[in-house]
Amino acid sequence: MSISRPAKLYRHLFFDLDHTLWDFEKNADETLRTLFEHHNLARYGTFTVDQFIAVYSDINHALWRLYQNNKITQQQLRSTRFLRTLTKLGLAEADVPADISEQFTDILPQKSAVFPFTYDVLDYLKDKYTLHLITNGFRDVQSIKLASSQLTDYFQEVVTSECSGFLKPDARMFQHALERTGATAAESLMIGDNLECDVLGAYNAGIDQVYFNPEKRRHFNEVTYEISCLSELKEIL
Repeated sequence: MSISRPAKLYRHLFFDLDHTLWDFEKNADETLRTLFEHHNLARYGTFTVDQFIAVYSDINHALWRLYQNNKITQQQLRSTRFLRTLTKLGLAEADVPADISEQFTDILPQKSAVFPFTYDVLDYLKDKYTLHLITNGFRDVQSIKLASSQLTDYFQEVVTSECSGFLKPDARMFQHALERTGATAAESLMIGDNLECDVLGAYNAGIDQVYFNPEKRRHFNEVTYEISCLSELKEIL
């Protein structure tokens, strides 16, 4: 689709963090490789580090979907993802390192990889708009990610599921964000990578959306704008 400047005047920009600005896949990959080495998981001889990462990714995504649908708790997500991963790969439950989940949660947010043009685009936008974050990520982890990647100072408000009591795509989370920031839906724009959580959630709250689709996945959703690189935000804004 062609990108053109909006007819309406936006004042507040709401960004998703993981997979939109902060490169979750790259940072998680590095962290999982560190844990594979630290716990010498190669000694079992039944799976490679790449298999470990692939199985973890599938299980983690499935558990996050359950969490976002209020089917499991934050603690259940954190406590079961590595247990399920390693037992699926053939380890006995007793051989799963007891502290691997906590180590992942400690190491991951200290990683600093962001998507190309993140800083360039935020520097361009920060003096023209008020920037905020809306994230389903856990508050304690997200604050460390922002500090590690030097993103903290760009954002006025960081709205998490814990502080709002809701999870994207629930429109009530977006309404909470508008109330907390003093913004109106008409003057706001949501930028995120997830069609359901970010795009549909914002749409249901009456907020225009930018779908960040770096892999150019085919879809049939109606979105206000679509980009494959963050630098394209300069063409919209």
